[in-house]
Amino acid sequence: MGKMKLALLFVCLTAFSVSSLAQASKFWDDFYVTFGQPNVKYPGSNPGDIVDLGLTREVGGSGFRSKYPYMFGHLTMKVRLVGNNSAGTVTSYYMASTFKKWCELDFEFLGNVSGQPYILQTNVFVEGKGDREQRIYLWFDPTADYHEYGVLWNQELVLFLVDNRVIRVYHNQKSVGVPYLDYQPMFIYSSIWNGESWATRGGREKINWAGQPFQPSYTAFNVSNACPVKTTSGYGDLHGCYSKLYRSPYGRKPNLALSQTQINDLRWIRNEFLIYDYCTDLRRFNGVAPRECSKNWP
Repeated sequence: MGKMKLALLFVCLTAFSVSSLAQASKFWDDFYVTFGQPNVKYPGSNPGDIVDLGLTREVGGSGFRSKYPYMFGHLTMKVRLVGNNSAGTVTSYYMASTFKKWCELDFEFLGNVSGQPYILQTNVFVEGKGDREQRIYLWFDPTADYHEYGVLWNQELVLFLVDNRVIRVYHNQKSVGVPYLDYQPMFIYSSIWNGESWATRGGREKINWAGQPFQPSYTAFNVSNACPVKTTSGYGDLHGCYSKLYRSPYGRKPNLALSQTQINDLRWIRNEFLIYDYCTDLRRFNGVAPRECSKNWP
């Protein structure tokens, strides 16, 4: 009976809800401000639990970055987006490496005119090549409260997550010649900036500076289920990250393939909220969809 209980406990600990095992940290434990310091605020009774970025005409935007890059893991934070008329603003949350031919995983929240829905644009860069944009509407008001956004990244797939619901998947398809994100550690970045030349209705809606400051708010910073690369060369840490990958919930079953729930989520997103998918915009690719498109949607 004791062995059965231990087995059940092990199964529970390796389930997808990795975030339940970790505790969110203070902002400055894992991040630091990279630009726009005058626009960065730390509200609340426990400084460091919440960080507000800001965009103003006088200072410009602001942003932060993780202290270390990460190689595989389940990384999340909660964000409350800019309310009211946020047209022309772009709030970004992404991971990126620093290689010449870099890798990158993007969440970009495109500001809206009051009363209109936010658009979430995601993108994947591998070895310096992106052009993999997908755009969706969100099924909730992202300005009313905090919602969790994150990535689960392992040797087989990358999952883009919103409130633990899969909205996008990028599979490892190296076997058919599609490059994958499997050797470049990536920093975590977030920022708000002026994107009025393109962000809202193709640039037709500009920023109304009467509404400044434009302030997205961040909390529940969680990188504890990922592998940081802390050494200067990174090689020793990279080896450790590969070893950790195969011992950690994010790098083991059932997280190596889509579950039926995740398949259903992706079908729901595609049918109800998808606005744009690069895979169907064949004019960009001389009439032939990129090879990875065959597995982008279940």
